[in-house]
Amino acid sequence: MALRLRDLIRQVRACKTAAEERAVIAKESAMIRTAIREEQEQYRHRNVAKLLFMHMLGYPTHFGQLECMKLVASPHFPEKRIGYLGMMLLLSEEADVLMLATNSLKNDLNSDNRFIAGLALCAIGNLATADMSRDLAPEVDKHLKSSQPYLRKKACLAMCRCLTKCPDMVEDFVDRFVTLLKDRSHGVLITVVELM
Repeated sequence: MALRLRDLIRQVRACKTAAEERAVIAKESAMIRTAIREEQEQYRHRNVAKLLFMHMLGYPTHFGQLECMKLVASPHFPEKRIGYLGMMLLLSEEADVLMLATNSLKNDLNSDNRFIAGLALCAIGNLATADMSRDLAPEVDKHLKSSQPYLRKKACLAMCRCLTKCPDMVEDFVDRFVTLLKDRSHGVLITVVELM
């Protein structure tokens, strides 16, 4: 069985040399690869969390990108949270795997849970490509009209990324920006200024 994240951190901290650290990471990477091959779903979120730790240490973790997509598609919030964090850290906008996330992002943007919608908006704000921006802009726009400032400010930042990738869409949203400038929430006002 694979280590827990805290046990991996303890082992890495206990290493006296860089060679020892590389050996610990190589052993755990092999265990994670085996778990991925064997489709061990109950450890998927734990393995992605360990991959994030390895990524922070500078080790290659590209083999875990698809696992992040699987966690994003999960119906459970804790798994989604790790999946989105992994997606934002392990993927870049050039990654081919990112196109698989568009449908999950669209579903999560339409979620009744504001925290799930917030995760999707953060991911769009960090990773949206031009194609994703065109596909998801209507859902992001719905959140610009949300009654919750939490979602409005995240939607402003997501829309900023979308408009950076697709400047031709600016005319469609100008009226919305004027409305948002009259918002009572300071967090929303700060993010609207970013849009301008």
